[in-house]
Amino acid sequence: MKSFENIDAKSVKEAVSLLQKFHQQKKIAAVVGGGSEYLQLMKDHVVNPDYVINLKTIADLNYIKEERGGFRIGALTTLTEIEEHPAAREKLLILSEAAGEAASPQIRNAGTIAGNICQRPFCWYFRSSNFNCLRKSGQVCYTVTGDSRFHAILGAGPSYIVHPSDTAPALVALNAQIKIAGPAGEKTMPLEKFFVLPSVDFKRENILNPAEIVTEIYVPYPKAGSKGFYHKVRERLAWDHAIVAVATVVQSSGGVVGDARVVLGGVAPIPWRAPKAEEFLRGKRIDENTAQKAGEIALEGAKPLKDNVYKVGMAKSLVQRALLASV
Repeated sequence: MKSFENIDAKSVKEAVSLLQKFHQQKKIAAVVGGGSEYLQLMKDHVVNPDYVINLKTIADLNYIKEERGGFRIGALTTLTEIEEHPAAREKLLILSEAAGEAASPQIRNAGTIAGNICQRPFCWYFRSSNFNCLRKSGQVCYTVTGDSRFHAILGAGPSYIVHPSDTAPALVALNAQIKIAGPAGEKTMPLEKFFVLPSVDFKRENILNPAEIVTEIYVPYPKAGSKGFYHKVRERLAWDHAIVAVATVVQSSGGVVGDARVVLGGVAPIPWRAPKAEEFLRGKRIDENTAQKAGEIALEGAKPLKDNVYKVGMAKSLVQRALLASV
């Protein structure tokens, strides 16, 4: 990797100001929390920053605060801290479980919630210095004619990457919000709206502008009577990204579904919510037939490539399993 300057930011305001200054100077700058993912991107020569701004030196971005209505989680809170937090484990259904499924114990000890949400794709063409793919200013997504085993079957084109985060599907299922700081101040939005499909902009995965950073995640308490389920299928048990993952939160009363959230991971360029399946479930009792039908609805519109047709059936079965476990 090329040489770069590391800057230890002391505040969110300073980090935003530095990003804005370097962007105006047409320099490449990035922020890091745990840094494990960005360091790998540098080693892979996917990114070559002039400046790396260290956010770990900002004192007030690592916290889990329970308040009336839900939890506020600082951007630098590690995945291990979320996994092991007693109140989060008890009240946020699937978030701690999803955090515990990410990466390896060593990475979870350093990796942050914001870093996990903002990960870049793990597509081998994107990560390889031998391919100048569409996401690296090239003209071709090599997945279309190349090896597409682990790539997208929903929401793809012209790029076929999948979003690698474990926590993002769980957070979307939990109706989380994300807070972003930038030159114009702070803004908060549903996490679901944070992610960007390739059909909108194939060079980015989220809406962050060059001088913006994630500062907080807010997760409201699930509705009374809610149960959650998170599971991912991976090639290697010890450490791997999801081939297919599912996060469900089902609220029911007397066995009848009042509300449901169904979100898939590993199958699309963003955490893929299935609103038609959710609507189908409302007002019904979940049994084998209902869960199977919901799985089929969730995968409507899937367009697998030559090597990943298997993902369609796998995702349907996983949705069915999740719903049956959520009642």
